[in-house]
Amino acid sequence: MQDRYAGDVGDFVKLGLLRALSPNRRLGVAWYRFPDEGHNGDGRHISYLAQPERYAQLDPDLFHHLANVVVDARSIASLLPVLEGAASSNESLGNATIPAPQRRGWREAWFSRVLKELDGCDLVFADPDNGIVDDGDRRKGGTKFGKQMPLAEVKALANGRCAVIYHHNTRRRGGHDAEVDYWLDQIGMPGLVVRATAYSPRSFFVLNPDPQIHQRVRSFCDQWRDLRVRLHGSALPTTRTSGS
Repeated sequence: MQDRYAGDVGDFVKLGLLRALSPNRRLGVAWYRFPDEGHNGDGRHISYLAQPERYAQLDPDLFHHLANVVVDARSIASLLPVLEGAASSNESLGNATIPAPQRRGWREAWFSRVLKELDGCDLVFADPDNGIVDDGDRRKGGTKFGKQMPLAEVKALANGRCAVIYHHNTRRRGGHDAEVDYWLDQIGMPGLVVRATAYSPRSFFVLNPDPQIHQRVRSFCDQWRDLRVRLHGSALPTTRTSGS
């Protein structure tokens, strides 16, 4: 997650999902904060805010809050008021100033602090820019590893509780459906996946859901279908958003 993304359509969906799942739960958020980059147009998908007649009813308080966020300073901190009472871990994952040989140990220590900060939460959310990757050691010394969440961290964060993990779908061979199925198999936990494909392809892995979470996920997908949100394995909605 980067400050420059705050308030975009991805935030609208993910925060809407968390607000739908978290009543009577102790929510904790691991932002996987990464320094702002300027090499692409990510974070510019805010045209949904110009259509309040279409989208505000999905979550009026959230919609109007995000409309104010994009006018004022966009930051992770600006999102916290809509997740009232949530524990938040937002220590930066920027490691460019750390010598390469020390980055693996630094990341392990960082993640240990995340687990400590979210201890006691029975619903947790992780928001890595790029989503889930394998545990291959080759990537762990890179400066962009902070944008990724290896399987080991997924499993540790979800151990003994419900976890929602953000994943940005890629060009993996076989297409997005096959990619989602692959990661579900690799994670090896009970789970369902919320797909959100407006503007860019996003998936939210909901791991270890109890019956109440199951029902809340299904209700959320039904309510938000006009924003191209669906449960993985379900038919795509017939309504579509306008172009980006």
